[in-house]
Amino acid sequence: MSNPEHGHTAYFSVDTSEVLLVALYLRDCAGLRGVGRPALPPVIPPVRTVDTRRLSGPGGATALRVEWEAWWHGLLARPIGDAVLPVPPRFEALDGMEALKSLLRAHFGAAMDWAEERCAEYALHTGARGAESMEYLLGRLLQERELELGRDARRFTLEIVELPLGVRRAWWVEPDKLIMCQELVDDERSFRSYVEPVVRMLA
Repeated sequence: MSNPEHGHTAYFSVDTSEVLLVALYLRDCAGLRGVGRPALPPVIPPVRTVDTRRLSGPGGATALRVEWEAWWHGLLARPIGDAVLPVPPRFEALDGMEALKSLLRAHFGAAMDWAEERCAEYALHTGARGAESMEYLLGRLLQERELELGRDARRFTLEIVELPLGVRRAWWVEPDKLIMCQELVDDERSFRSYVEPVVRMLA
């Protein structure tokens, strides 16, 4: 979403991410807790944990944790829209991450089904709340900040990625990303408490 009345100074994009959903499915399925920055809570609906000892190969659970964190860091380091889903049979996007590759190979079908179901639910969820509600709130926050500053906002981009997480909050990934529980926008006060400080800083 851009703000035409503000001369395109701010651009917000709001969506979910199939690649991040697959990554979080694998994290929860492997029972990896507190990994990655930010360390997000478990997904909803919960994913069944599997015994990874048979398939983690050399390095075991430690290698799996290190590789997952490296993958996650790489996904968040660039625009989420550019993230590449690892696809069979070779899963090239995970080259050099053999433990993670073997986990995905064993659970690819289940991970994809789960992620696709969540994407479909997200589309219904956003449709039900009206495409404009998040954009409207973001636009209001921006206008309030501009009134406060007495000038147009600086040019900035903010990418908001909504995910089915078990805790209603948002995590700022500097400099230009917010990962957010997809239920957060339904509670305007909480939504503002997480998003307003970021908009204030960027504008």
